[in-house]
Amino acid sequence: MNDNPDELSFDELVRRVRACRICADALPLGPRPVIQLSEASRILVVGQAPGRKVHETGLPFNDPSGDRLRQWMGVTRDTFYDEQKMAILPMGFCYPGTGKSGDLPPRPECAPAWRVALLERLPDISLTLVIGQYAHAWHLPHGVRSVTENVRNWQDYWPNVLPMPHPSPRNNLWLRRNPWFEEEVIPVLRARISALLSDNDES
Repeated sequence: MNDNPDELSFDELVRRVRACRICADALPLGPRPVIQLSEASRILVVGQAPGRKVHETGLPFNDPSGDRLRQWMGVTRDTFYDEQKMAILPMGFCYPGTGKSGDLPPRPECAPAWRVALLERLPDISLTLVIGQYAHAWHLPHGVRSVTENVRNWQDYWPNVLPMPHPSPRNNLWLRRNPWFEEEVIPVLRARISALLSDNDES
């Protein structure tokens, strides 16, 4: 049996990820990797890790954060959950549990084990939405900066990558303090997504 993720077929790699138990002992509700992708996906959504509701339903961003994210993107639930259009790969694939101030960080074992191999299987990604500090740290050359700095400098990465704040209701204060994000960035994001999805429908 081949244990090198880089040498597995796409279908076998995804099957292995969905059966992963690397950090099972550290997960309060047990492992349930929640991912969405196909080799035809055009847009990649990179979040932090599933919350409790996502763990229970097995559907990524199936919560108030997802409602706001879809509103920002200007897409319907049907479009968002179409794996031919959208890949969704959080930094941690399983619900990590809750701490004093919200959900715990993504488990550190996850990304080193699977992330590079999965991203290499997504050749048609034209836009990556990088959401929150852990996703910024992995995906951005200057990810060590604060989330606010990364988002303010979004044009450094555009049009292929967009650093974003987390759409969680816990971030309402940030959004009130930084109204420019929804005023300036969201219209550009929606136009880019609309164009990519139109290309996808025509191909």
